[in-house]
Amino acid sequence: MTAQRVRKIVVTRSVGETLDLGARIGSALSPGSVIALVGTLGSGKTHFVKGVARGNATPASVPVTSPTFVLINEYPGRLPLYHIDTYRLRGADDLDALGFDEMVKGDGAVLVEWADRVRELLPADHLHVSIEITGETERTISLTAHGPSAEAVLRTLGC
Repeated sequence: MTAQRVRKIVVTRSVGETLDLGARIGSALSPGSVIALVGTLGSGKTHFVKGVARGNATPASVPVTSPTFVLINEYPGRLPLYHIDTYRLRGADDLDALGFDEMVKGDGAVLVEWADRVRELLPADHLHVSIEITGETERTISLTAHGPSAEAVLRTLGC
């Protein structure tokens, strides 16, 4: 028997709405939370992360940027946030070498951009966030909970 996954689809019509959705999720994260982000270039993954950071009480003075070239950014807040971009990695072994397992098992939350490239390393309990460009400023964001912690995060959105 396969476990039922909790899923929610949200349409945002502006960067501000994407930030707000991320903030609602960021306020619900707990230590060990993992968010797996997928979407094409320019779909809004980093804007979503900016919202998550805001909801996690990351100070406004801390820049939240894509870690494409540095691979990992860490942001302070209610929980440490580890923002990982796997676009330039060769695969799961590279992410493992960066200490991914320690981050997941630590006292913070982890956000992984281009998570489809390292799917095999994602913990069983994670929130999968897929962002699709559906208009000039419109995005369709599919949120799927894989596990009880991710389900608890989605419940804050009324799921």
